[in-house]
Amino acid sequence: MIDTAPGSANPRVLAARLLRQLADGRSISDLLSGGLEQLDPRDRGLVKELCFGVARWRPRLEAIAARLLDKPIKPREGEVQALILLGLYQLIHMRVAPHAAVAETVEAARRLEKRWAVGLINALLRRFQRESDALLSAVDADPRFRLATPGWLLKRVKRDWPERWESILQAALARPPMSLRVNLAVNSREAYLEILRQNGIAARPIPHVPSGLCLEQPMDALQLPGFAGGRVSVQDGGAQLAAPLLDLKPGQRVLDACAAPGGKSGHILELQPRIELVAMDRDPQRLQRVRENLRRLQLEAQVLEGDAAEPSGEWSRGQYDRILLDVPCSASGVIRRHPDIKLLRRAADIPELVALQGRILGAMWPLLKPGGRLLYATCSLFSDENEGQLERFLAQTGDAVERPIEAQWGHPRTVGRQTLPGEETMDGFYYACLEKR
Repeated sequence: MIDTAPGSANPRVLAARLLRQLADGRSISDLLSGGLEQLDPRDRGLVKELCFGVARWRPRLEAIAARLLDKPIKPREGEVQALILLGLYQLIHMRVAPHAAVAETVEAARRLEKRWAVGLINALLRRFQRESDALLSAVDADPRFRLATPGWLLKRVKRDWPERWESILQAALARPPMSLRVNLAVNSREAYLEILRQNGIAARPIPHVPSGLCLEQPMDALQLPGFAGGRVSVQDGGAQLAAPLLDLKPGQRVLDACAAPGGKSGHILELQPRIELVAMDRDPQRLQRVRENLRRLQLEAQVLEGDAAEPSGEWSRGQYDRILLDVPCSASGVIRRHPDIKLLRRAADIPELVALQGRILGAMWPLLKPGGRLLYATCSLFSDENEGQLERFLAQTGDAVERPIEAQWGHPRTVGRQTLPGEETMDGFYYACLEKR
């Protein structure tokens, strides 16, 4: 929840407090949820911009700050460290007048009652203004800082994508586009595009995604024509590739095994409403999001709590014609949309995620009917979680066979296919289709 301590009404004070909590391991989305409505709408946007921007560029900002400071800020003074990064971010990346950026950041230190830091922050930011070219040149000589990427993450992306690693990490620094999924059950993409034009909203089709549109400028989803009535949803173009790959037919029994927040469940039912869909997730709070999304789309499914790694209960007793397995992963393919991932994720997390994915894949396979299709999906860029995972599974599972994805989008891998961040507006997603002999 938003901190309501004295001074929190100041957007830079609030941003500093939130960024301190981000350093404690909480996500930006979690920190921002349920409290920004207390602020002036103009300040809400500024707080979001500051939090997401500092998270996106934090490794570079910290490297600059380290060169400007005579000694590091003590860990207990996390809000002061956050204010320094906020000030640098405004001077480098925002259209705030430099004198205003300095003055407002210094004022935030006063409001936080950090009197000792007022002069420090003022002097540090003014020195950066004088020496910015030399400082940025020195820092950017190291690709970790130039690309604002932790060393372990840079090393792994470079290993798995040796010819594309720099463009991938550069794309992760860009602001993500706002992409829409047109509900093709109630209107064509062309018809909805015309509705947008009539409302003065510029958009363009997403290549290879029949339901996809990309807005020229992001906007509040609630202001989209027909959003409340289910005519359109907000969903990345890469995520919209999943449902068509299931090749759905009327009368099939379908399991969305890690369904929250429900975007892919909704798309499945938009494409083929005459199926029996079980939308399952282990998180009861996130399951509520699934229900809300389906309700808005006026669609129905069995929404159940369950653990895909340990099947039990009624949902696990029958078999399914189709299974969508969008497994927990590193989320390394969606960093531009969730920049705090690169701050919260650690190299040690990857083997644990790979082991969990393997358990889920092994647990779900017996629930697939002979002749049925399982779609394995991640929003990861790492081969260990993607084609490596599938290679191991196929080698160990005699009745499993890959059904190659023939498509013009993305990049073929040894098993499956991968989209990369920024290509044709999409985030980074991996898909592989398996069939049971």
